[in-house]
Amino acid sequence: MNTRNAYKIRAFRSSGLNRAAPVGMAQANKTQSVSAQNSDDLSTAYTSPVCNSMPERICRHPLTNMKQNAHLARCEESITNRFDFITPVLKRLGNIQHDENFVALANSITTKELDFVFPLKFLESAWISGLDMKLLYAKSIFNAINSSVTQFSEDLGRNEDSRVDTSSFFLDCGYHSVDITPCSDGRLKGLSKYILRLPLSAITVRSSYAGALLNVESNVHDWEKIELSRVRNLNALDNNSRYLKIVVYHRSSSDPLHQGCAAHGSNDKLAAEAGLEKLKEFHSAVENTYSCGSQVDILLLGVDTDNDSIRVHVPDSTGELSIHRYVDSAELYNQSLNLSADQARVALFNSIDKCSDMSGWGKGEGKPSEGMRKVISNLLEYNLSQIEYVADLYGGAYPDLGHAERYISVGDGFQEIQLRNIAYYAHLDTVEEGSDDLDIGVKIFSGLNIKKGLPIPIAIHYRYDSKVPGSRDRAVQKSHRVKSAILNRYKELAAGNNLFFQLSVQDLPLGSDLEVIDKEEL
Repeated sequence: MNTRNAYKIRAFRSSGLNRAAPVGMAQANKTQSVSAQNSDDLSTAYTSPVCNSMPERICRHPLTNMKQNAHLARCEESITNRFDFITPVLKRLGNIQHDENFVALANSITTKELDFVFPLKFLESAWISGLDMKLLYAKSIFNAINSSVTQFSEDLGRNEDSRVDTSSFFLDCGYHSVDITPCSDGRLKGLSKYILRLPLSAITVRSSYAGALLNVESNVHDWEKIELSRVRNLNALDNNSRYLKIVVYHRSSSDPLHQGCAAHGSNDKLAAEAGLEKLKEFHSAVENTYSCGSQVDILLLGVDTDNDSIRVHVPDSTGELSIHRYVDSAELYNQSLNLSADQARVALFNSIDKCSDMSGWGKGEGKPSEGMRKVISNLLEYNLSQIEYVADLYGGAYPDLGHAERYISVGDGFQEIQLRNIAYYAHLDTVEEGSDDLDIGVKIFSGLNIKKGLPIPIAIHYRYDSKVPGSRDRAVQKSHRVKSAILNRYKELAAGNNLFFQLSVQDLPLGSDLEVIDKEEL
């Protein structure tokens, strides 16, 4: 697929002259004129709907990484095309399934449009009994997943922001490990790669739960494994760095009563409070069990899924958080739009200090540590590029404000696929433990797919450690066990041929080959 001009084309299509600024953003009073620096910088090809003086002039925030935006847009286009082309292609196949040379025609169409061919056994009997469209749909979704994993794996280590080695940056700020728990909502599936602009290598642990309601015991176990590994590493014994635990909730500024977090009844305040409570429980668990809670810092983030702007809840000098004390990146975007790059970075730091000095409900006890301030400042800076990305490509707010996921991801998830609304993620070891997350996902897909006559594709995926004897076999066995449990839990959907599965495993290192189990069986 040719996606070289995706950024330019989609931006042009999205930038209507009468389009309003993104929700939560004020119109800029001034503009900047920025010329393209290279072939990847397409800023002169379109005008930004954030700016009120378009189309004569354009707005460009001095800290926006245009080269990275262009790369991510091409990546998004190529991934979404794999999924978006499926239904039109299947409709074409349905119209020609009784043609004499149907198999050859079908292979030609799917090769060109979907970059794969269906197994002959799925096509050869079409003239007798017709195509099994549910099966072909699921097979196409799974092929798109596998191709996307391959693409992201090949992309690892390339085209990252060259300004900073993010892993080293966190260590410089005093954090040896970063553990992120976002809500499992598909609108946060691009959290690391797009919203926060953090390479996967910078995240030590990432696990999603409905409503960001993390399993405290499981998260403490993750912390134990990491800390044990550090103790065993003699070079780390004198390292006074800390563990950073982040919880990410989400909200919708344009439709807060309907498009917020379903697990919290689209109540932003409840979502933030629940995330904060889980952070406190995790911190207390570490302290009560090992008396070293002081080595763990916590941070709460909120994402506006309309435009991907973030709220960073700023800790005080004691590490305490408040849902009322935060810095909003959308507001910072406009406040620093007309500054130089250096001035804008100073403004980001000053916004943190101003937040720390607030009174009222959000009053705290002083400023956070210097390392935490650097972390917050950089998260805000990276997110400014994403705000402009959404403005350029989608007119300031996504057209799919609600759910638009393509499949349910069960298990450890595909770390390499980082893209908004690509999947609903249910992190679980057993169906019983993850039943709430799974039920929410099935409910979502009952509206997205079942009502339209489409099945629910479920990708069960676990990672194994090749260094541990028998680890792969146990991962395979777990995959089959979870599949059986899902079929048993949703018997009515299974009886109606509405559940299709792909089982796969993968070695722990990022970018490892995806190993599909029972490739020809769904």
